[in-house]
Amino acid sequence: MQAWRVHDNGEPGEVMRLDDVPDPQPGPGQLLLRVRAVDVNFPDALLCRGQYQVRPPLPFTPGVEVCGEVVAVGEGADGEVGSRVLATPTLPAGGFAELVPVEAGNVLPAPDALDDAEAAALHIGYQTGWFGLHRRARLQSGETLLVHAAAGGVGSAAVQLGKAAGATVIGVVGGDDKAQVARELGCDLVLDRRADDIVAAVKEATGGRGADVVYDPVGGDAFVKSVKCVAFEGRIVVVGFASGVVPQAALNHALVKNYAILGLHWGLYNTHDPAAVRACHEELTKLAAQGTVKPLVSERVPLAGAADAVQRVADGVTTGRVVVVPGQSAGGAR
Repeated sequence: MQAWRVHDNGEPGEVMRLDDVPDPQPGPGQLLLRVRAVDVNFPDALLCRGQYQVRPPLPFTPGVEVCGEVVAVGEGADGEVGSRVLATPTLPAGGFAELVPVEAGNVLPAPDALDDAEAAALHIGYQTGWFGLHRRARLQSGETLLVHAAAGGVGSAAVQLGKAAGATVIGVVGGDDKAQVARELGCDLVLDRRADDIVAAVKEATGGRGADVVYDPVGGDAFVKSVKCVAFEGRIVVVGFASGVVPQAALNHALVKNYAILGLHWGLYNTHDPAAVRACHEELTKLAAQGTVKPLVSERVPLAGAADAVQRVADGVTTGRVVVVPGQSAGGAR
């Protein structure tokens, strides 16, 4: 089969190579999936650079979430050949490949309401949004939610989930094109970080109160501005650092303004509370069936375009989700 592999750490467009490798076989407790779609995530770029919290041995195949079809069942595994499932492959065998083995205990049924690319994009980003907004921040109907990078893959999920929860959603983006996407996603107010005074605009929109919940996958300057416009007893959910800058929180400021800084590492729930992950998936499946949430897939690219896709996501020039579809021809539409 063909699989993208990283032989040395560096920029995705430079270090990812499409190799011919032997077909994998499912081990005990594993399922073998034919990859139908693999969503590009910012951690894929961090993995290529050697900057992620997990550093798989070289060479490895990136690709942290897939929609696939079960083609073989390993010894002792629970699975049915032909079923369509979502999975988070265990590195070094990631999803940017034609076939991938996954742990049977971690797979989830793919929602019937979504196609392969949409289903692949429902998993990590929406689970992260759900746990961040509901489990960590306890977002309530009627509260104001501020979402940074609202037109991106992670941010767009938070916007939809915030609206589904009854919140007023303020989206922060960079540029006119992304502002239009954020409006279409349902943001009640869209701010351009390149042109608007974010702090003043949030305070004005909330009557001086500020945002009750801030969802921040960006870090850096976004966090600096967030602490200046978070409400009394507000909650800032730290999801990631797409800016490349990990901010230093001034805890005396959190004390004086009476707000909370909450970390969210969704992957830990797979270890500490897998039942909660499955319950969340059931809720997301219902929301997808209702049409309340629908992953924004901006591009579907063939397997040959995976390295370029990861690089563009890393560079922050994409909107929504870019999904690699191995069965798609090179002439497929974006």
